[in-house]
Amino acid sequence: MAADAHAPTASEYIVHHLQHLQNIKQTSIVDFSVINLDSIVVAAACGVIGLFILWLAARKATAGVPGRFQAAVEMLVEMVDTQAKANIKNAESRKFIAPLALTVFVWIFFMNAMDMLPVDLLPVLWQVSQGDSHAYMRVVPTADLSTTLGLALAVLLMCFWYSVKIKGAGGWAHELVSAPFGMPKNPLLAVPMAIVNFSMQIIEYLAKTVSHGMRLFGNMYAGELVFMLIALMGGAAAMSLSGMLLPLGHIIAGSLWAIFHILIITLQAFIFMMLTLIYLGQAHEAH
Repeated sequence: MAADAHAPTASEYIVHHLQHLQNIKQTSIVDFSVINLDSIVVAAACGVIGLFILWLAARKATAGVPGRFQAAVEMLVEMVDTQAKANIKNAESRKFIAPLALTVFVWIFFMNAMDMLPVDLLPVLWQVSQGDSHAYMRVVPTADLSTTLGLALAVLLMCFWYSVKIKGAGGWAHELVSAPFGMPKNPLLAVPMAIVNFSMQIIEYLAKTVSHGMRLFGNMYAGELVFMLIALMGGAAAMSLSGMLLPLGHIIAGSLWAIFHILIITLQAFIFMMLTLIYLGQAHEAH
């Protein structure tokens, strides 16, 4: 009875699982002094695992008939290289961008795949290690807006870099004030039109960056919530006799959603990689 009296409600359970392990308590919606330590640590671990797998595949690569592992990695590399060639016409730039795109895909895939772990597994282990039932931890870095917008911002900075590298500072500056509507020959209209063009360029860059990060965040956040709701189905059975059939529904719904979620985590990693290639390809093109 005492356990039932202190059992969290469904809302309390979800709110607890949506709290990050942070360096300080967040007091406002935008606070750049707050660091989500769980997202950083898990993202770094996923990055190390992804790089290790790619390194292992390169180390064991042979010229003969490849094994299953080598064949799978070669198919992945070929897929990314094909997409890079389709979007980046500059062969010199592809030497860096193609491996970058491969790294982005593998890294985001592993971060997304953290959602496949049981909802309470790592958070409960963390609580036990801390001896605190209220210790917080979230294990899906891409369900953290700071992570996805950080990745999108990095892509934006690379777009700026390649815009200057390929077109020159003057060429890019001219593009910012002359596209998309062009520059009229009448000098009286040139300045107003330059302001309009520059404003449109800023809006375009902001829209691409925000949508790039928000798309990945929204899908992974929604997936995380669904897993929490499914987990509550199993927990409800322990609180009332009327919920005896819920464990069966918990297993069936959890299995179906996990199978479907494999497609989501792979698709979202692919979409983020493709948009990265498209945006960097646009940075190479003159308007």
